[in-house]
Amino acid sequence: MLKRRFLIFALLFVILIISPIFLNQYYKFLLEPASKEKSLQMFVVKPGQPVAQIAQNLAKEKLIKNAFAFRLLVSQMGISKNIQAGDFLISADMSSAEIARQLTHGAIDIWITLPEGMRIEEQAARLEEKLKFGSNEKYQFDKNQYIKLAQEGYMFPDTYLIAKDATAQDVAQRLRQTFDQKVGQLLKKGAENNLTEEEVVILASLVERESKSAQERPIIAGILLNRLNAGMALQVDATVQYAKGYDSNENTWWPQVSTADYQTVKSRYNTYLYLGLPPAPIANPGLESLQAAAEPAQTDYFYYLHDADGKIHYATTAQEHNQNIQDFL
Repeated sequence: MLKRRFLIFALLFVILIISPIFLNQYYKFLLEPASKEKSLQMFVVKPGQPVAQIAQNLAKEKLIKNAFAFRLLVSQMGISKNIQAGDFLISADMSSAEIARQLTHGAIDIWITLPEGMRIEEQAARLEEKLKFGSNEKYQFDKNQYIKLAQEGYMFPDTYLIAKDATAQDVAQRLRQTFDQKVGQLLKKGAENNLTEEEVVILASLVERESKSAQERPIIAGILLNRLNAGMALQVDATVQYAKGYDSNENTWWPQVSTADYQTVKSRYNTYLYLGLPPAPIANPGLESLQAAAEPAQTDYFYYLHDADGKIHYATTAQEHNQNIQDFL
């Protein structure tokens, strides 16, 4: 009986000693190159893609041997937050560690998201931030040149794969081409409301900055159109913000507007001082705002305001609007 217990103990002891060694060797084996053949292929990491999905995709493309082992390695290396979104050239003869490191700095193209409602200076800063990183030896983007070349209102907001060596001209052309492709003939619908294509883009830029939801956009567009047709001042705060420009105290291109600004900001963009649309777009609108401006809602409203919670309140008359101001602001 004693001998049997000793044998069981010995067996368990051997298992406990050998198993970790075996598992460690097997883990190392899974991290070795998936192939001896050197053949570079394009691998794409999308923005916000989790490491688990990246590992699955690498395994599916036969660039690594095992997805779970790759995830464990990335965790051990502490680089999960450093993995870039973009295009990478990866070969199956690279080890998992080499591939992991490549994903942190070796992107050929970088995913860059330009949200709706940015003015070109904000886009320029975002592009510079994403393209100008330490390992990008091919950096050529010139922020100031982009501001000169970009056409406000037509730099379409979207998520782009942009080459690391892209110039300001490359990016400006890409965004304008995307605008032309996505917007297409939509702007021509503005003629139904006596708006030129340029005026549709200007109106869309106001709608983009003034609206907080997709449901509001066509209604706000309709209200602004009603005011235009009635010969009323648009009185859009976003146009005053645009005219004020960058505020270093607030660190924003869209500073707070006071009632005093309505009269003191001397600019053709100030729609409290000047009737009609501003002379050019004040931001780069998205497709929903462009659609709203091209096909505004038919409404009797002439006024709107957002309360502290962001909820919108409409009014037909100045008296109703003043009551909304008392009730909700």
